[in-house]
Amino acid sequence: MLRRLASLPVVLFCVVTITFFLIRLSPGGPFDQERKIPATIEKQLLAKYKLDGPILTQYTGYLKDLLHGDLRLSTKYRNRSVNEILSQTLPVTLTLGATALLMAITIGIWLGAFAAARPGTLAEGGALVLMLLAISLPSFVLGPLLILIFSIKLSWLPVGGWGTPTQLLLPAVTLAVPYAAVIARLLHDSLRETLSEDFIRTARAKGLTEAVVVYRHALRVAILPVVSYLGPLAANMLTGSIVVETIFHIPGAGGFFVNSILNRDGFLLGGVVIVYCVLLVLFNLAVDVSYPFLDRRIRN
Repeated sequence: MLRRLASLPVVLFCVVTITFFLIRLSPGGPFDQERKIPATIEKQLLAKYKLDGPILTQYTGYLKDLLHGDLRLSTKYRNRSVNEILSQTLPVTLTLGATALLMAITIGIWLGAFAAARPGTLAEGGALVLMLLAISLPSFVLGPLLILIFSIKLSWLPVGGWGTPTQLLLPAVTLAVPYAAVIARLLHDSLRETLSEDFIRTARAKGLTEAVVVYRHALRVAILPVVSYLGPLAANMLTGSIVVETIFHIPGAGGFFVNSILNRDGFLLGGVVIVYCVLLVLFNLAVDVSYPFLDRRIRN
């Protein structure tokens, strides 16, 4: 744990450095427009956003600001800091991602265990087909389909927006479905293999019910591949999906992230990348810590 925590600043430093120089060294600039900006005004803008001077000077100044928690001003959204933009949009994205993550884990584990506990049956075949369909169905198709059924035809749920639990349900399901299918497939394959292990035969020989054997003994070991997948998955889902946020008109960070690339808003792009990187490292750390508690063979 200490080694992983110590590596976090190193990873962040590398990510910040690569992102900064990729933005600065690529053609164009944040103030490039079809209409030429007067040289005096452009010089003032570069000085305001600390983009004047040699690139190494800009880089060291950016690192100093980051150490003080200052992500600087956005070059696109004038007079708005990156800290302000992220503080307003990240809670929305994190709420959507956390809800979808909980749905994906719950549905995926249940479906994978359900299929693996019934090998060679019609139920397993149907579950595998359902997993394949869910994985293959992109969110830009699933989202409008759910809107058509539950919002337009049945009038049960709102089309989009943000602020109420009913507005959260459809986008969370849209984001969760493909990941739930991946979790279910991983667990199904791992659980099928685990059920053939010697300790499972011993548990059955003791007279334990099949439900106890599967859910108390086998699942604890078989879930390890799923746990490994949850690290990057959690970071990915908690930082949101631009497609889902766009379909349901959700004011999250996903739109700002894409626009920061299109508008060459390097400071906003760097802020989002830093948040994603921190989440990814922390979730992977949590995954590594959980291994010994799930499988005692790793602890030994």
